[in-house]
Amino acid sequence: MITRRDFARTVGFAVAATSVASSAIASASPAQSHTSFASLKQVDAAVLNVGYAEDGPADGPPVILLHGWPYDIYSYVDVAPILAARGYRVLIPFLRGYGSTRFLSSDTVRNGQQAALAQDVVALMDALNIDRAVLGGFDWGARTADIVAAIWPERVKALVSVSGYLIVNLVANQQPLSPQAEHGWWYQYYFATDRGVRGYRQNTHDFNKLIWQEASPTWKFDDATYDRSAAAFTNPDHVAIVIDNYRWRLGLSAGETQYDDIDGKLADSPPIAVPTVTIGSDFDGANKDGAAYRKMFTGPYSHRILHGIGHNVPQEAPQAFADAIIAADKM
Repeated sequence: MITRRDFARTVGFAVAATSVASSAIASASPAQSHTSFASLKQVDAAVLNVGYAEDGPADGPPVILLHGWPYDIYSYVDVAPILAARGYRVLIPFLRGYGSTRFLSSDTVRNGQQAALAQDVVALMDALNIDRAVLGGFDWGARTADIVAAIWPERVKALVSVSGYLIVNLVANQQPLSPQAEHGWWYQYYFATDRGVRGYRQNTHDFNKLIWQEASPTWKFDDATYDRSAAAFTNPDHVAIVIDNYRWRLGLSAGETQYDDIDGKLADSPPIAVPTVTIGSDFDGANKDGAAYRKMFTGPYSHRILHGIGHNVPQEAPQAFADAIIAADKM
């Protein structure tokens, strides 16, 4: 999960305190509630056998939707049919360490660094013979989509990124924030300890439910909704991937040399030139206006604000998220 001030560490520029007018202001729109997907599939893609949901016509323009931590593909269970009804081919993969996605070899490093997750998406596109797609995501999913758009722009038709520009700059990430801001990172520091690893492994279900409540305090999800996603956390590699992701971001995990070229490019905080819609929600606090990361998007651009919505934007406001995907595609 990201925090409200994550982006201040990712690209190393100051948090904007002033308010700006957004190009669109939206609130949650009602959508039909679903509890399952049209189909669930598996495909080998590089080092993974990827589990993914699919909806919509097979020959429709592809949209790939990416979840974060501690969430899963069910964040998009109400978004998928909206987009499918508009003719899109919607693909929602379980990230490495989640759900039915598995490593093909027991010898593969259980690596959670940002470049590995982004490479997974490109590998999935290759496996499914998808040249270009609209990418959308939140939390880890937004960061991953941002990276694919920045490093492989020829593969991305358009982008929807909740909380904006989230590519991690490891140098900037070493700089301390205010005590109040650091408090929001409590789980990352917990994961840096052996006790945290044991605690997360022992209490994954309840731990992640607490994060849901903290990140979306006004979202009244029921146990059935949470449990559908919590099933994804029983993946045998889940704990290893989550711990490595956050330790890498703190400089406590070295990552793998095979991603050095990508990491080198990301260290420069590359701008994103593909058509983009960013979304700010209540989770982003004073930064929901998007002003702090506006300069990182150099192509056609729009920013939308969702009032009364927490971190899990696509599940809390599926119609608004789907509308953003369609708008980005039409830019």
